[in-house]
Amino acid sequence: MMSSSHILPFTFLVLTFFSSGSWAANNSLNGDFLQCNKKNEYSSIPIPIFTPDNSSFTTIFRSSARNLRFLTPNSTQTPKFIITPTHESHVQSAVVCCQKHGFDLKVRSGGHDVEGLSYVSDTPYVLVDLINFRDITVDLKEKTAWIQAGASLGEVYYQAANKSNNTLGFPAGFCPTVGVAGHISGGGFGALVRKYGLASDQVIDARIVTVDGKIYTRETMGKDLYWAIRGGGANNFGVLLSWKVKLVPVTPIVTVATISRTLEQGATELVHKWQFVADRLHEDVYIGLTFLVANSSRAGGKTVSVQFAFLFLGGSDRLLELMEKSFPELGLKRNETTEMKWVESHVYFYARGRPIELLWDRDHATKSFLKIKADYVREPISKSGLEAIWRRFVGGDSPAMLWTPFGGRMNEISEFETPYPHRAGNIYNIMYVGNWMNETESEKQIDWMRRFYNSMARYVSKNPRSAYINYKDLDLGVNSNNGSEAVRYVQARSWGTKYFKYNFERLVKVKSTVDPSNFFKNKQSIPIVSTWGKQ
Repeated sequence: MMSSSHILPFTFLVLTFFSSGSWAANNSLNGDFLQCNKKNEYSSIPIPIFTPDNSSFTTIFRSSARNLRFLTPNSTQTPKFIITPTHESHVQSAVVCCQKHGFDLKVRSGGHDVEGLSYVSDTPYVLVDLINFRDITVDLKEKTAWIQAGASLGEVYYQAANKSNNTLGFPAGFCPTVGVAGHISGGGFGALVRKYGLASDQVIDARIVTVDGKIYTRETMGKDLYWAIRGGGANNFGVLLSWKVKLVPVTPIVTVATISRTLEQGATELVHKWQFVADRLHEDVYIGLTFLVANSSRAGGKTVSVQFAFLFLGGSDRLLELMEKSFPELGLKRNETTEMKWVESHVYFYARGRPIELLWDRDHATKSFLKIKADYVREPISKSGLEAIWRRFVGGDSPAMLWTPFGGRMNEISEFETPYPHRAGNIYNIMYVGNWMNETESEKQIDWMRRFYNSMARYVSKNPRSAYINYKDLDLGVNSNNGSEAVRYVQARSWGTKYFKYNFERLVKVKSTVDPSNFFKNKQSIPIVSTWGKQ
């Protein structure tokens, strides 16, 4: 939580604002916005608002902006104001006042939007940073939790395990600093995806502020909006305040292992076999793959290193039995396995050797320049295909791929149950990661990522080539400000169907109904067709 010393009283901020001649002379609209929030009709609790001339403004803006591509002086327009709400009424006021005074609204939970759409904009905007919305209330009797939208996954994992004596968990992603608002809004998956499905599949209630400034719950928002927010992407339909989710049973002890193999050690054969095994194993077994470029045993050469990462809900003896039966070629040995608590596995996979308190640390990770793309694979890639992929992969400077197996529970849920459609028939998801530290490399790195992604087209899903909304990719297309609503809808389908397949049309209908003015918008937000909202 942010200390009170960093939250200046609203009245002081207003005085500071009007003492600045350039601001007062050139931005009377800004003063109107401040006054609008000061008169907050929803509550008398002062709203923490930061202006650019406040000493904390830049620190807050950069605090959870994870991608350096959007923090360089030439790439980012900073917000006119930053609001760090401490009460739901502050969010209501921000929504109403932004509309009244012509500002776009950006809402940031963990700051992991890889295209920066949760915290940057090309037009004047206000940033609502949910850093103070981090309460997690666990109900052991119900095996549920109310989670405020600014909480991180790491905080959720820690609280679920701590309150339940390590018997309850939550199925979501690997990175503990990711915020729950965006993660669950886009689906969200990790090592429990085969056992329990997506993070959004666990939602049983929510609180959201819509364009009218009112707060709705599952009971009052209607079935269509409740459907849309569970996988339809963050900040499309309103500002998510909190989720109520089911917590899931986890065994007191889990087994983890990480085995690395290079091409010279038979990685191609193992990866090929993995494609026929990983989505069909017992649902308590997860084996994810991470691909990196490494130095070859040949002088000056490069090779591909493949890490096989295991999570098993149970002890090592049972895991070894299952592997001997289903995947003996990998040769998993007892001394390569480690038994631990489920919550500890999140530290193991993310930053092995660090203390469990890492899950509470939102700022430990080194920031970098980042580009991410995604695919889904429905048919195993041949050995010759894998070899062709390796030849292109080693041409990158520092690329990575993560292959996440599906199957299990994912095969049991209809693609229309929630907006996230990539269920039965998908063997695994591919995440392509480009990561670099120098801004001068950006053009080269992104160009390589695009070329490598294009080369993968023959191996992945088609018609459409599917993508994952939580790995947002503006290369797929962006919303247009030109033409009629119908024309803009057709243009948006080029990327919308990749993320949502046949669910895209229903999302447009919901959006057109609950946000007819298209207030909650960004470069890849769900578009509106006004006539659809009246149906």
